Amino acid sequence: MRNFIAYTAARVLLFAIAFGVVYLLGARELLAVILALVISGLLSFVLLSPQRDALSASLVRGMERMRSVGERLDAGASREDHLQQAPSPGSASGSTAVEPGQAEQRSAPGETP
Repeated sequence: MRNFIAYTAARVLLFAIAFGVVYLLGARELLAVILALVISGLLSFVLLSPQRDALSASLVRGMERMRSVGERLDAGASREDHLQQAPSPGSASGSTAVEPGQAEQRSAPGETP
């Protein structure tokens, strides 16, 4: 966040300086804004390269952190799914698991299922 604030403040400062110079040279209104944007953009490309690199590195670190959280959530969900699909220790090996929401049907003694 600190890198973002520093880079943005430097860009705004460059724009303000460029706008002031262009305004003092006689450009007014929209022409002054457009010229100041072009000049400050070119200057920031050259002068603010280290700040831009630091901002980019911090964004990459943040994205990696977000990806690692997602991977941990996916791993936990797959472990949970595996535990839900595993037969319980007391059940017979030939029985099938009952789907959630389905009731078990038991036959009365003497009836064939």
